[in-house]
Amino acid sequence: MSRIGRQPVTVPAGVTVTIADGNKVTVKGPKGELTKVFATELTIVEADGKIEVTRPNDLKRIKALHGLTRTLINNMVIGVSEGYQKVLEVNGVGYRAAKQGKKLVLNLGYSHPVEMDDPEGIETIVEGQNKIIVKGISKEAVGQYAAEIRSKRLPEPYKGKGIKYDTEIIRRKVGKTGKK
Repeated sequence: MSRIGRQPVTVPAGVTVTIADGNKVTVKGPKGELTKVFATELTIVEADGKIEVTRPNDLKRIKALHGLTRTLINNMVIGVSEGYQKVLEVNGVGYRAAKQGKKLVLNLGYSHPVEMDDPEGIETIVEGQNKIIVKGISKEAVGQYAAEIRSKRLPEPYKGKGIKYDTEIIRRKVGKTGKK
């Protein structure tokens, strides 16, 4: 049996979970509300502050969905109670980030500034000129938007210029050497 799928999801105080027909799970908390529909083959039950996911059989697809469903519900509970954030760093001479209302404006060495609108439910904060914090309640949406920002100028291995995650380590390469 799935080790992750077997573990119950504990619901903290201030968070309410409702399970509707067709495995539609709605999680409400102090930071907001998330709704997701899960596979109908699995059974999702809430009892005394814990959510348990059980599976009917050991088919490969069902086993895979078991752990995934439990983890997604756990991510929803954490998202509405604490929230998620990703930190990006902009490295390079003349590279900078700025905020204009709900727009993120990036100067990344192109002939034009790159403007990105914050998606629904996602907030970006710029600290200084080279640190971008992406915040939200959906782990998936925060990660996706952070990846989109990073894709505007991927970090390169020679000088380390570009946008990288704060935890990311860029393997540096040695440049060309002249002929002797």
